[in-house]
Amino acid sequence: MKYHVLVVEDDVVTRSKLAGYFESEGYVVSEAESGEQMRQILQESSIDLVMLDINLPKEDGLMLTRELRSQSDIGIILVTGRTDSIDRIVGLEMGADDYVTKPFELRELLVRVKNLLWRISLARKQPVIEESIQNENLIYFGEWVFDKQRRSLSNNGEPVKLTKAEYELLVALSAYPNQVLSRERILNMISHRVDAPNDRTIDVLIRRMRAKMEPDPKNPQIFITVHGEGYMFAGD
Repeated sequence: MKYHVLVVEDDVVTRSKLAGYFESEGYVVSEAESGEQMRQILQESSIDLVMLDINLPKEDGLMLTRELRSQSDIGIILVTGRTDSIDRIVGLEMGADDYVTKPFELRELLVRVKNLLWRISLARKQPVIEESIQNENLIYFGEWVFDKQRRSLSNNGEPVKLTKAEYELLVALSAYPNQVLSRERILNMISHRVDAPNDRTIDVLIRRMRAKMEPDPKNPQIFITVHGEGYMFAGD
């Protein structure tokens, strides 16, 4: 993936220097000499980071920073000839991510750009990662929802209480849907959490789960007995 960088700088020499350098480093670069051009490019293109000069004609770069930040989480690095620390502080308060002063070392600016893009990438991925983890912990079957992380089971939103052993049994069986598991294998998956387990332990737990979850426990549709082999979780 190539990142798209927008250089907003009214000095043509500085702007060309920055654009040429970052293009040589593999970035897609757009150029703007004013706030008006900046807005137009932002509307037309997907920009990942803006290098913004504070001293622009007609419009103040600090005000443009505030405008940018109010509209998106785009990366913003202020580039300016001002050395007053007040400008740097105000720029960061307006929403800039970083600040460099002229004359600057291009390699240092490159490192700052890479670090900022990396942080932005992580921030954007985090909700997706969290959602993925959350989805992995949720099991849906029929009208049931089983949240492994919260140890909760519900039917059409109505909670159903589970003992620790029942919870462990449901975790074990739901991990292998539509597969026959022997009593011994199920015991091995839950025995470290059940006192004095034996083959009858599984049968008792299955009966309890059927009583809680099956509309007709005598004709089970979720916890199926496979005679001579064991049990199968058949939740759809």
